[in-house]
Amino acid sequence: MKLTEITYDTAPPVDSYGPGFFRVGGEIIEGPVLLLPTERFAWGGFEDRDTILSRAKLLDVLFVGTGAEITHIPAALRNALDAAEIGVELMATPTACRTYNVLLSEGRRIGAALIPV
Repeated sequence: MKLTEITYDTAPPVDSYGPGFFRVGGEIIEGPVLLLPTERFAWGGFEDRDTILSRAKLLDVLFVGTGAEITHIPAALRNALDAAEIGVELMATPTACRTYNVLLSEGRRIGAALIPV
């Protein structure tokens, strides 16, 4: 069996997550987090749509982790993302973290807006 080491050239992966936090590239971020190809930072959650809209225009897709379970996002956020032509995939946060890491390792232009579990 051939093993290939995974590298992340464009941005750091989600190393881990837990109740109320994420570890991204070794840095712990408390609360919701927004991960983009060139930056990562604490995010204001679903009501903070301006932060996403101002920074995510160059993404192919934005994974939205809705917490421990998959839920709908507020209509205002969904409508704003649709109007900005930002592709959105809703999923539970654990699934969003795993999917983000896999596509990040492939060099894809992706982002993640994650609510902690």
